[in-house]
Amino acid sequence: MKLLFATDGSAFSQTALEEIANRLYPPESSVHILSIIDNIVFTPGNAPMGEMNEYYAEATRMAMTKAKDNIEKAEKVLQMNNPALAVTTAIINGSPKSVILDEAEKLEVDLIIVGSHGYGAVKRFLLGSISQAVASHAKCSVEIVRIKNKK
Repeated sequence: MKLLFATDGSAFSQTALEEIANRLYPPESSVHILSIIDNIVFTPGNAPMGEMNEYYAEATRMAMTKAKDNIEKAEKVLQMNNPALAVTTAIINGSPKSVILDEAEKLEVDLIIVGSHGYGAVKRFLLGSISQAVASHAKCSVEIVRIKNKK
């Protein structure tokens, strides 16, 4: 079984990671951990070009550092809790919705696993839902993991 796990390092991704780590899988199963740097947040503004270049370079460095950290943590959890899973990783620049769908198709995965931010209707309309877009357009099964409400 081939899995694709997209992480942004949030508590929502952590919950999805725990689900993956604590399950049994058929022999020779693999998980591809994906972290995405969304360059849309680095769009030009009105500041002088020199300042903007420095800002974008620093923002990109910070995003790359965070992405590497997210992937390393996820890989460590999987190797500790489910050492039978073969793990590969990637950091890709682009729109998270598109990157997840493209990688899943390229790798011919059986299942995409993502965390859900649990937005309400208004926020989902304004911000868009990555998990909803992936579930709607993926050519394979998609599991959206929610954080359980503690009562």
